[in-house]
Amino acid sequence: MELAVYNIKGEDTGRKVTLNDEIFAIAEPNEHAVYLDVKQFLANKRQGTHKAKERSEIAGSTKKLGRQKGGGGARHGDIKSPLFHGGGRVFGPRPRNYGFKLNKKVKALARRSALTYKAQNNQIMVIEDIKFDAPKTKEFVNITRNLKLEGQKLLLVLAGQERNLYLSLRNVPTANVVTASDINTYRVLDNRMILVTESSVDALNNLK
Repeated sequence: MELAVYNIKGEDTGRKVTLNDEIFAIAEPNEHAVYLDVKQFLANKRQGTHKAKERSEIAGSTKKLGRQKGGGGARHGDIKSPLFHGGGRVFGPRPRNYGFKLNKKVKALARRSALTYKAQNNQIMVIEDIKFDAPKTKEFVNITRNLKLEGQKLLLVLAGQERNLYLSLRNVPTANVVTASDINTYRVLDNRMILVTESSVDALNNLK
């Protein structure tokens, strides 16, 4: 598939780039693979440090509260019973790791599927490389305005690390940046528009 290359003024440069159909136009996008990859990404971000004290972990007397029978109600052991206010919690949450294993081939299929969905919906745009001598947030906002993407959530894909460009995007709540080698399914789907720099096309075309 071919896409036109736009400059930072939002004008068509007349150049075109070819996107690999094996990455951006696969025959059968797999929604379940996409689901699994997104689920793993979000699960790996969870801290899993939740904890509630159970009956054996709280401070309290083990003195028997009343006689065994004849009290007119149920029999209780001690004040740490889960039935009382301040007692231990029954089957409370414990620290755990939510991460799980996902095969590399499944993750690759999910990423190709996500990029295919974006390509089918015309949500991929190729722009010429952007170079900032210093962080310039206002200038980047002007670029999005020229491209008629102002206010839309977008992901800028770069060939490599660009510190000044990263710092320029950091204060824009609707913009995210990632290198072509680090792009993943969640980042693709979490943004409405994918802005691909011209120099990063080769890296995307060679994704495994």
